[in-house]
Amino acid sequence: MEIYAKTKINDLLKTYPELEEKIIQAAPAFKNLKNPVLRNTVGRLATVEKVVQIGGIDLTQFVNMLRRTVGQPELAPAPAAILEIPVPVRQGEPEWLAGDVQFTVDGRELLAKGEVPVNHINALLPKLKDGSLIVLITDFLPAPMIDALMKQKRQVYHKTDPQDESKHLTYIK
Repeated sequence: MEIYAKTKINDLLKTYPELEEKIIQAAPAFKNLKNPVLRNTVGRLATVEKVVQIGGIDLTQFVNMLRRTVGQPELAPAPAAILEIPVPVRQGEPEWLAGDVQFTVDGRELLAKGEVPVNHINALLPKLKDGSLIVLITDFLPAPMIDALMKQKRQVYHKTDPQDESKHLTYIK
C-alpha cells in the first residue's frame, strides 16, 4: 500500500502497525489510536491529511517521513496550493450558535473511559430540539467527527475556549 495524504489511518495501521507511534508523536490527539475501538472508529474517518491538520505539521514532510519509515520512495514536493489543507474562513460566529445548549458531551471523559464520542453525539441528535445545540468538549480538533457530521448535513462550528486554548468546543445543530 502506497502512503499518500488521502490514505485512511485505519488502512495505514493495518498495513504498517509500526507507524502508530510516529502518528501519535506528530499529533498527540491521536493517542487514542491505542484503543482498538477508537482506532476502528477514528481510523476509518481520519486520513494522513487530518493528522497533519490536527498536528499543525507540514504535509509533504510527514508523508515522506512515513514513506521513508516503511521503505517507500519519497514523493517530490508538489506546488504549495496542492498540499495546503483548506481552512474555511469565518467572519464571526454563525447566528445559529445563539441557540440553547441542550446537551453537553465531554469527549475527554469518554475517551479516557475508552468510549467513542461520535456514538454519544449520534444518539443525541434525534433528541435535539429545533434551534438547540450539542456542545462537544475535547482537547483537540475533532476533524474526522466534524467531517462525518457535515456529511449528515449537520451544521457544525468549532472554536477553542478563549480562556483555555487547550479546550476545544464543537457546536452541533
